[in-house]
Amino acid sequence: MGTSFETLMESVRSEVRGISAEEARQRIDSVLLLDVREREEYAGGYIEGAENLSRGFLELRIETLSNDRSTAIIVYGDENQGPLAARDLQGMGYENVDYIEGGFDAWVEAGYPVQQDRALSKAEVHRYSRHLLVPEVGEKGQGKLLDAKVLMVGAGGLGCPAAYYLAAAGVGTLGIVDADVVDVTNLQRQILHGTSDLGRPKAISARETLQDLNPGCKVVPYVEYLNSENVMDVIADYDIVVNGCDNFPTRYMVNDACVFARKPIVDGSIFRFEGQVTIYPCDLEGPCYRCLYPEPPPAELAPSCADAGVLGVLPGTVGLIQATEVVKLILGQGDPLIGRLLMYDALAMSFRTFKIRRDPGCPVCGDNPEITELIDYVAFCSGVTQQEAADD
Repeated sequence: MGTSFETLMESVRSEVRGISAEEARQRIDSVLLLDVREREEYAGGYIEGAENLSRGFLELRIETLSNDRSTAIIVYGDENQGPLAARDLQGMGYENVDYIEGGFDAWVEAGYPVQQDRALSKAEVHRYSRHLLVPEVGEKGQGKLLDAKVLMVGAGGLGCPAAYYLAAAGVGTLGIVDADVVDVTNLQRQILHGTSDLGRPKAISARETLQDLNPGCKVVPYVEYLNSENVMDVIADYDIVVNGCDNFPTRYMVNDACVFARKPIVDGSIFRFEGQVTIYPCDLEGPCYRCLYPEPPPAELAPSCADAGVLGVLPGTVGLIQATEVVKLILGQGDPLIGRLLMYDALAMSFRTFKIRRDPGCPVCGDNPEITELIDYVAFCSGVTQQEAADD
């Protein structure tokens, strides 16, 4: 039996190209690097940049990483897994496949760096088992989710569904900013709160619901209004900001603060039967909120939900889209809504996407910004100039 296997491996190696760990290191930035070991072995340490695709799923899933048969690929596993995987890929038509001779052990023995992801506890492996089966998530992605810190601006119609699913997905820390209390009119759409919560702070009600859903999620309530004095301190500890507020002063303030702090905003808004979602990266690539809306509209053209009403299920859809975009940003997967505005019409059940671009003349993120510090946003949204506000 042993002799037959050795003969087989000699035949396999004669059909594929083996390269040294040193050569692999020189080419690593220009190829698709595949670790074909089992998930448990990969979790114990891997070459940085490697995608884990065990041999048992290689034929089924390789095209999710690349269906271009001319893609340069380097595979590794143990001393036998690499050449076998290279042969299988060649059999599928991939033309430029090499394997690392000696596999992962050869890389380690050469003294080259190895990366190891956050270790999951047995309870976490069990809770997030369905995530671990998804190649784009796996243990590596779940570890990113568990280490992530996301700030929810508002525990209302949008913040509730977004926070609920982010907690369920395993986002490690959720900040909830909301100074309002639960009102019976909220219960038509704000799913983190119940009748027993009437009169209680929304941030506290939200924390209790989320921690009951997932005790491993740390929920930090902020029972306060964001303002120019506290917003920079509040957002400092978070990676991503989810904006679900319903007033323009807060929207402009959060935008400006995130541009100054270089924090991405996953922004959502709703009106009756319509909603929209986009991501403002708040970096030099843009765009930011002010690129689209340099000035707030007149109050009569932008009524709140309390004035205009909203279909109760609408914020559920929009909030879940926001949560999905947050997860994509954390995982580094897919095509996030950066530079695109998604419009949703619930009556027509239609989605439209519009391209949006950074405005080089934007007063905050433009080439020559005029606004370099936080301002009086209530005055700004009331049409009062900064000089007038100072005079008052």
